[in-house]
Amino acid sequence: MLITRICAAMIATFVLTCLLLADETIPDTTRGDHMIAEYFRLETDRLQKHCLADIKTLGEWNDRRETLRSNLLEMLGLLPLPERTDLKAQITARSQHKEFIVERLHFQSRPGLYVTGNLYVPQEVNEQLPAILYVCGHGRVKKGDVSFGNKAHYQHHGAWFARNGYVCLTIDTLQLGEIEGLHHGTYDHDMWWWFNHGYTPAGVEAWNCIRALDYLQSRKEVDPERIGVTGRSGGGAYSWWIAAIDERIQCAVPVAGITDLENHVVDGTVEGHCDCMFMVNTHQWDYATVAALIAPRPLLISNTDADGIFPLDGVYRTFTKTRRIYALHSASANIGLNITAGGHSDTQELRVPAFRWFNHFLKDDDSLIETTAEKFFEPEELKVFDELPQDEINTQIHDSFVRQAGPPSIPTDSTQWRQMRKEWRQALALKSFAAWPVEPCPLNTEIVYQQERDGVSLRAIDFTSQHAIRLRLYVVQRAGLTPPTLSVLNVVDEEQWSAFLATYGATFGDAFTKESLPPFDQEAFQQNQRMFSSFPWAMAFVAPRGIGPTAWNQTKRKQTQHQRRFYLLGQTLDGMRVYDTRRALQTLRTLEDQQDAALWLQSQGTMAGIALYASLFEPEIARLDLHHLPHSHREGPFFLNVSRFLDLPEAVALAAENSQVAIYDADPTAWDFPQSVVKSLGWEAKQLQIRKPLE
Repeated sequence: MLITRICAAMIATFVLTCLLLADETIPDTTRGDHMIAEYFRLETDRLQKHCLADIKTLGEWNDRRETLRSNLLEMLGLLPLPERTDLKAQITARSQHKEFIVERLHFQSRPGLYVTGNLYVPQEVNEQLPAILYVCGHGRVKKGDVSFGNKAHYQHHGAWFARNGYVCLTIDTLQLGEIEGLHHGTYDHDMWWWFNHGYTPAGVEAWNCIRALDYLQSRKEVDPERIGVTGRSGGGAYSWWIAAIDERIQCAVPVAGITDLENHVVDGTVEGHCDCMFMVNTHQWDYATVAALIAPRPLLISNTDADGIFPLDGVYRTFTKTRRIYALHSASANIGLNITAGGHSDTQELRVPAFRWFNHFLKDDDSLIETTAEKFFEPEELKVFDELPQDEINTQIHDSFVRQAGPPSIPTDSTQWRQMRKEWRQALALKSFAAWPVEPCPLNTEIVYQQERDGVSLRAIDFTSQHAIRLRLYVVQRAGLTPPTLSVLNVVDEEQWSAFLATYGATFGDAFTKESLPPFDQEAFQQNQRMFSSFPWAMAFVAPRGIGPTAWNQTKRKQTQHQRRFYLLGQTLDGMRVYDTRRALQTLRTLEDQQDAALWLQSQGTMAGIALYASLFEPEIARLDLHHLPHSHREGPFFLNVSRFLDLPEAVALAAENSQVAIYDADPTAWDFPQSVVKSLGWEAKQLQIRKPLE
């Protein structure tokens, strides 16, 4: 009990000190910037080297193809596929051109998830025609508060197809449709819980495309065996998703819609893209794997040579890897690369090759293109709704699109509990933390500082968490104490790091020569002096990557975009901080005087969640002291897919089986589930204690 009060008092002191000093200290981020850039380069290189590298024969590809397709569906939030409910398709109006008709229509891809679109049909249809699904890029058309949908911006494509013997369905996207949903959850709304949900708006766009194909095949004018897809920019990306997952697409021309991880993560093009462009990369793919799933169906990859967000080198690398899979099918003639001059724009030089590609493969027609793609209508003439439907779920689809874990049942016996535990741990290992190194690199520990002053000893030990991630562990204890009976690892965030510096920086300034030190907190230092003189304990401190000594660029934009880079690599920043905490624990155990000490973990807020999960994967954690632990992963920490399987109360139950857990929270009801597990399974009451927060 006394240990808990003292440790908690230290944390409280840390927080108070930092709140007073937060605006006075600006960390030097040079080291962190270099470190994280090299880390992203190495991780990207690792995934690039594995992309399709183990596929040597057509047989190997065929053996893997369905698994890969299922993996992609999963990463889009579409496994299992949702129920194909009644589309409830309605044509609300028609617009006339002398050569074609535009039907203004909507359908529901799920109940309440409305898709608005325009169907372009030639004036005279004497037989079933080939059809094109045109998926729009980011072309906002809005007047005042009224959105006309990006279908109005891209109308010239639908018009060209209808004038040339096709039926073309042009559908609005989630964000830029007549009902304005959201593509930018992580980009500029800090909705990091999308990671937890395994949610990406790319999945909504893919599902809307699947249902759009259902609608096209219901039309008597359409030949269901001759359907193609195209679109540019965002529409180029959605063309990839639907062509890869749905073989009803017989021909695809994605325009400016794909590049590789090197461009996105290393070169930084992720910073120019919203969330709709990316799958949840659970299986750590590079994008050529998506492209390869289209083989051997006809595919034309089209791009310009100076597109800043789809650079030519990455497009070409993707094409080269994909072409190899086509060659295994003896279908090299079915894949093409069209590069024209220009930047990221919708040009005629891009359109004409696309039209010729579709004519060749869907109409067996290689004649010259004689008509141009022109816009014929005002946006008002293409609008579907007079009034938006009250039952729409478009604006909140991110809450419900991917099925989440419901409240778990209380296990009634140890057999049921073991099964629950097994399933949760497997899900965490395979779906949340799969990016952790399979073979950890050596810790390469090095004691870089060791001094005794004013009765207190401080050591600084550098260790390698991952290649390029070099962190520092600090160990503080009574001078001359060997060995301690207890070691408490504190996992600190930026506020707690500043408070650590305020407590020890003045006494051990030569240990922090590269840090900007806040004013000395003499009261906190003296409090710790008294603790160390009274008890044979060691207090260890680690700042995981991106915090304290390894902090990188502190601007809001760069902090956001670095988190998104982790996500593209099949990771999250918080998930890798859990790994850093594990490696700090392993480092602590390498110290000769620490090997027999009881080991505790302590932290607060999001870092308490990180400490909690680290304890699940490291043995012999005697106790956890968790202050202000979030009640739900929606508040953090953020791990890929975690909310599809469990939430923080379940993680607490997992930890309480092997470690004593003390949670400091004013609302004990938030932890009803783990408390019920302890009671139901007859564990000792000390395994889980809910205490009032210490001020």
